[in-house]
Amino acid sequence: MDNYFNLLGIKPGASAAEIKKAFRIKAKQLHPDITGTVNAEAMRMLLIAYEALSDLQKRFGYEKTSQKSGFDYRTWLNEQDDPQSKAKLVFYELLRLNEDEAIAVWQKNGGLNFSLEKHLARDDWMDCQYILAEELDKRDYCFEAFKLLAALLKEEQRRPYFNLFAPEIKNYVKAMVKKKLRAHVDNETWIDCMESVIGIGFSEQDEKVFKTFIAQALKELRTG
Repeated sequence: MDNYFNLLGIKPGASAAEIKKAFRIKAKQLHPDITGTVNAEAMRMLLIAYEALSDLQKRFGYEKTSQKSGFDYRTWLNEQDDPQSKAKLVFYELLRLNEDEAIAVWQKNGGLNFSLEKHLARDDWMDCQYILAEELDKRDYCFEAFKLLAALLKEEQRRPYFNLFAPEIKNYVKAMVKKKLRAHVDNETWIDCMESVIGIGFSEQDEKVFKTFIAQALKELRTG
């Protein structure tokens, strides 16, 4: 099997932007309109490689198949010592349904202090962070899940990505607030959490509830 990474002249783990840039450079060198038909087959293989690596699911499928020839994407990511590779490993494990492994990598690299947003493309980051939050919540890391979801909703308000799915995320956060989160945090952290969900797209009625929770916690701090 031709190595698609080699065809594009990139390393395993390259970002979507790096893949696209490499394809454009190679395509200019091989396109039949420029070089004639002599490189038609090479151009066809380049297109196949680009299609396989630019689509996340197809890329994982290729990487799984390519393991037979000695390349293992998970192993390669594990061997890297940079935060971008670790962020990609978190997402990779989540998509492969290896949730415990993904959480372990995330926690080892700082947990909430490990900014996935800095190391993944925006779409990948938002998908990864939502899946990670769900899995953390299932394991009773309610506070961590809440913080990740609040950050997503703030970004969603700035520039929509989830669109029609956003109300479901808001309902998920509201359910966490009403049923679970309070038992996991002290008064000061509770206040910080409630303040973080004000002004990020919840309804006026929802925000009144959040402000009521803040007032109650402040009263407990004063009298406690």
